[in-house]
Amino acid sequence: MRRYIGIIGIIGILGLSACKPSQPSQYRGLPKAYDLAYEEIYGHCYDSIPYAVVALDLYSEGLSLDQNHRIRGTGYNLYLSDIFVSDSLLEAGTYYSDTTAVPFTFLPGRDYEGLPHGMYLLNIEEDKIVGIQVLDSGLMVVNDTIDGLKSLHFTLYYKNTYGQKATYNTHFFGTLLPWQKK
Repeated sequence: MRRYIGIIGIIGILGLSACKPSQPSQYRGLPKAYDLAYEEIYGHCYDSIPYAVVALDLYSEGLSLDQNHRIRGTGYNLYLSDIFVSDSLLEAGTYYSDTTAVPFTFLPGRDYEGLPHGMYLLNIEEDKIVGIQVLDSGLMVVNDTIDGLKSLHFTLYYKNTYGQKATYNTHFFGTLLPWQKK
């Protein structure tokens, strides 16, 4: 009888541990740094906004782009669209997520009918998107170095699976490769 009670106890403990919530695998181990970055140059693309627009497309270790600009590998892709600049390129300063469309702001992330817009993070495994995290707010500090490199530091926020605000800090240091959109 004791043996059956012991087995039932072990099964109960295993069952309770299986009910314990865990963070989804796609949001564990976010990269502390990105290795490759493109600055997408859109220019003055909005009739009602007098400022130029750029976007940043950053790739973590393990990701690359093929000759057709398709993502290859396993890693993370951080994307910030609609960064408003007074000139035509990203300049040094602190940028904040906002919807005012003035220089030194970028659009916050939003989910429109299942599609991410603004800023978001893609988790890619073996060339396929396995997770999307919309980043709802944040800031980016841009510094220029004397040798022409860029230092980008991000503090980004999102809601985790429990509806709580989570923080993601990361950075990029290197050359922003130009990517002229047509």
